[in-house]
Amino acid sequence: MHLHGDFLVIGSGIAGLRAALTLAESGNVIVVTKADPRESNTGYAQGGIAAALGPDDSPELHAKDTIAAGDGLCNPAAVDVLTREGPKYVNELLAWGAAFDRDRSGEPALAREAAHSVRRVLHARDATGREIGRLLWSQVAANGRIRVLSDTCATQLIVRDAACSGVRFVAGTSDSGTIEAQRTLLATGGAGQVFRETTNPPVATGDGIAMAVEAGARVADLEFIQFHPTVLNAPGAPRFLLSEAIRGEGAWLINEAGERFMTRYEPAGELASRDLVSRAIVREMERTHGRVYLSLAHLDSSFVRARFPTIAHACSNAGLDLATDPIPVSPAAHYIMGGVETDLDGRTSIGRLFAAGEAACTGVHGANRLASNSLLEGLVFGVRAARAMTSPLRAAELSASELVTWPGDAECQPTCEMPSVDDVRELMWRECGLLRDGVGMQRAVAKLEAWRGGFRRTSATAGDAASMRTRSVVIVALMIARAALRRTESRGGHFRSDFPNRDDIKWRKHVADRLTTEGSSGA
Repeated sequence: MHLHGDFLVIGSGIAGLRAALTLAESGNVIVVTKADPRESNTGYAQGGIAAALGPDDSPELHAKDTIAAGDGLCNPAAVDVLTREGPKYVNELLAWGAAFDRDRSGEPALAREAAHSVRRVLHARDATGREIGRLLWSQVAANGRIRVLSDTCATQLIVRDAACSGVRFVAGTSDSGTIEAQRTLLATGGAGQVFRETTNPPVATGDGIAMAVEAGARVADLEFIQFHPTVLNAPGAPRFLLSEAIRGEGAWLINEAGERFMTRYEPAGELASRDLVSRAIVREMERTHGRVYLSLAHLDSSFVRARFPTIAHACSNAGLDLATDPIPVSPAAHYIMGGVETDLDGRTSIGRLFAAGEAACTGVHGANRLASNSLLEGLVFGVRAARAMTSPLRAAELSASELVTWPGDAECQPTCEMPSVDDVRELMWRECGLLRDGVGMQRAVAKLEAWRGGFRRTSATAGDAASMRTRSVVIVALMIARAALRRTESRGGHFRSDFPNRDDIKWRKHVADRLTTEGSSGA
């Protein structure tokens, strides 16, 4: 099967859909999504979307909070774009009919979340991402210039003469083909499924990052993984995100003795940034040899159930009452700050290839993303990438200050066994999770290099969706582990017990990685 479109969008989250709407103004668009079109990280975003709309807020204040959360590594230009242009696109959602919660005056109700200095988070109860996804899909479905291919897994970027001309894909269980396009956008979302414990849906396997790596694109900041501190940890229940907004509304973190403990570790208590709260929870569990809980029992129970109906339902399924019971929680992988390196308009190091959303890395999040900036990033940079895709081509203006190249022809021993996805996830959670050290990460790198070599030996450039899922997870895991082993400091979402301090002299910089062409020495 061979298809052709003016523009190709791989992924169906907020960045891809918003980009598709802008691209459709200039040509025909093909959107490729590997599962149900509505199954993306966007739909799992509970808390909300941040924008400086309140009377006590401004883009400058939003930028200040974003940079503070980013732990010294945010790209100021990217942050300026995000916070300055964000209100425009959030107001656009409102004009299109987004059903955000309203206050008594009829204005959008603004919540406060951790590390925000004011209330600036718009929300649709605790299912904001789902509401934005619904709205964007209604716009996409009504647009005759956008064609959506569901149950279609992109497997390999087609690159000729240092430029991307499309993608190879597998549809359903066996059909394969190619899509050619003048411009291609990677909007494939995150890679939480690299880790055993994650808030991400099964589709979040880092496919876009993996395909870009294999094509020779630059990727950056992959060591920075955000672990969300409050994920349901009840026996027999699935891991389920308990939104940042819960703590923003006044929930407490308590130990088994019922004591609040956060101020023992962080002056900001429950409203410290996610990386700090996650590590505080782990330390408290180690100190007490017990569990940690989220408590809302001191809040009005009717308010709790009305404000967080989705979370209350998930807790009920686990036999817990969100409003009255202590809810057992622990951290899980949530968001990747790194990705395919882009400039402020989504251009990558490969011609005609663009990236936006969680799959991309502009440096806007630094080492730790500020809560509720992810949906905003998808809107703002999705539009910017689409505009660049419809403009005359020019080279990307990439900002990483260092580039590390790796040989692209890794080999493995003949006895190397091919891994399952669960093998990779277990390895990464154990050796490259919330708390890291050099010895463990060296073990992970060695194992992952052998596994990747096995895929290279079998020439797995195409195949069924299941094998491609495993291959993506291995490639992204390897790039994360290499980057984390290289950075000998602790910063934001990257914490090393053997290098527990931040080192601005050596490491206040973004580092990009790139695979060289097969057979290259990697010089």
